[in-house]
Amino acid sequence: MSGLKALAAKIFAAYIEKKTKAWSTSPIATQEAVFQSLLSTAKNTAFGMDHHFDQINSHQDFIRRVPVRDYEALKPYVTRVIKEEPNVLWPGLPSYFAKTSGTTSGAKYIPITAVSMKEQVRASRDAILSYIHQTKNASIVTKKMIFLQGSPELDESKNIKTGRLSGISAHYVPNYLQKNRLPSWETNCIEDWETKVDAIVDETINEDMGVIAGIPSWVQMYFEKLKAKAVNQLLRFLKILSSLFMAGLTISHIKQNSSNLWAERWILSNFFQLQRDSSPIRTNRTQKACCCV
Repeated sequence: MSGLKALAAKIFAAYIEKKTKAWSTSPIATQEAVFQSLLSTAKNTAFGMDHHFDQINSHQDFIRRVPVRDYEALKPYVTRVIKEEPNVLWPGLPSYFAKTSGTTSGAKYIPITAVSMKEQVRASRDAILSYIHQTKNASIVTKKMIFLQGSPELDESKNIKTGRLSGISAHYVPNYLQKNRLPSWETNCIEDWETKVDAIVDETINEDMGVIAGIPSWVQMYFEKLKAKAVNQLLRFLKILSSLFMAGLTISHIKQNSSNLWAERWILSNFFQLQRDSSPIRTNRTQKACCCV
């Protein structure tokens, strides 16, 4: 069964790679098409009418009519959405609010549509499939996958559900990955991060891991706790791990700032980095991957 699953993954990866190349080989035309589609979709929203989206025909027009602004400047629009006024920033109402607790402006509520969540999940899926296609290594689909994320529990007291962005994404993990997915739902719902990572270590320490995904600081904390609990298990883990997916930092930054053991034994010798216009960089024969997107 695992052999069939790996074969199916390779076939699907080749299909997705072909689709990706179809648009990525014409990036300007692709971006222009997306740009015009977004303008057309949002032109009758409050934001679109306030900024005359119907009169925007170019990127320069957009720059002139839609100034860069911070959350506070956008807050009046967001407040209207919170009050469940439709067609403010996007047609209809969003499916979720991603609540963030930044250092400025207090709690922020970011409207999230169901379509945007599906696109985020698709981008993550395509990154994994790109790795499979480029390396011809599909073993990761038969192994366990760790997704380090916020609690998936949502506040459903109002019509628009509220939660952490990474927690919301947990509801969109494809069914074909559910059996491979760790940690358990119960562990994922633990609010205290220190307690949660300890529980994730306990659940994964003896598993056959293929993928770990999360923001760099969370991944580093996980590895540090794994190292503190059983350094030999960390070494075993790094030996069998196929792919490490992170976002927001370059590979050079991670190399410079990741603490000794896991960086030295894994990242410094094995990585696959998605490029905008070229094949991935591979530095070893085992076809492992550290993908920073």
